[in-house]
Amino acid sequence: MTDLASVSGAPHTAILGIGSYRAGRLVPNADIVEAIDSSDEWIQQRSGIKTRRFAEPHETVQLMSVESARVAIERAGIDPAQVDGVIVATISHMLQTPAVATAVAHELGLERPVAFDISAACAGFCHGLALASDMVRAGSAKYVVVIGVERLSDITDSHDRGSAFIFSDGAGAVVVGPSERAGIGPVVWGSDGEQFDLIRQREDWRDVVASDSPQMPHLVMQGNAVFRWAAFEMAKVAHATLDRTGITVDDLDVFVPHQANMRIIDAMARAMKLPERVTIARDVADQGNSSAASVPLALDRLVQEGQAKSGDTALLIAFGAGLAYAAQVVTVP
Repeated sequence: MTDLASVSGAPHTAILGIGSYRAGRLVPNADIVEAIDSSDEWIQQRSGIKTRRFAEPHETVQLMSVESARVAIERAGIDPAQVDGVIVATISHMLQTPAVATAVAHELGLERPVAFDISAACAGFCHGLALASDMVRAGSAKYVVVIGVERLSDITDSHDRGSAFIFSDGAGAVVVGPSERAGIGPVVWGSDGEQFDLIRQREDWRDVVASDSPQMPHLVMQGNAVFRWAAFEMAKVAHATLDRTGITVDDLDVFVPHQANMRIIDAMARAMKLPERVTIARDVADQGNSSAASVPLALDRLVQEGQAKSGDTALLIAFGAGLAYAAQVVTVP
């Protein structure tokens, strides 16, 4: 048997820079309630959401990805030419192929990087972060841009009482690269396919094409079932992540869960018994649920507002359709 050459990369990785892009149209609950026969009070009690961000016509998945990535690269202090990997997590890029990551890489001026999309719904960014860290440590890349981006307003049914008030648009990006100390801990990830139908695209594309009045397929969600699953199962995943990282809740400074719903965030924090001093991201109140973009958007907001400081220890955790989930502990850039 012939021995094959192998390569190795950096012993440790870290998030070197973070950037975000919030869609331009601010949509208050008042603009949502009539179509779903509801009220501002009901939406806030159910989700904690007061406003959400919807994209303007020119704010495409590609544009939001590029803008957030440019900020992340600049803050990382590296030249764009040094980036040799782009991972885009999204479920709302409407071309099945090619991957939007290739177009994003080209617009960023990168020189022939590996570029691909992943589909893990709301957990996509944390999946991408784990992949990028592994790539850098394995020597497959040195600097990787990871982007979570969604334009969910395109696939939200404005008359669906269970989801019309939830979803939003935006993008968040980070640069992952080599580090002298471990800045990205081991991932704990998985899926629960038995819950496949709890969050899903309602219509099959083939049925849409064959219908008499084709329209964009919409997202639907069984909110109560998702709440019960996420509030308790994700607390277990959070503790497993801390155990695998070798720390406890007392070592945390920041908690950034997927911004699905304020009630889920609060339930997770209680189940984890987080100390009161831990800063908890609550970006969902003003941004809404931006799926794969929610974790980087929420983390960047904490950083820019001074609620999370460089060097802080943060737990990231995300979950979504599939049901897929992923979590890791990181050092705030």
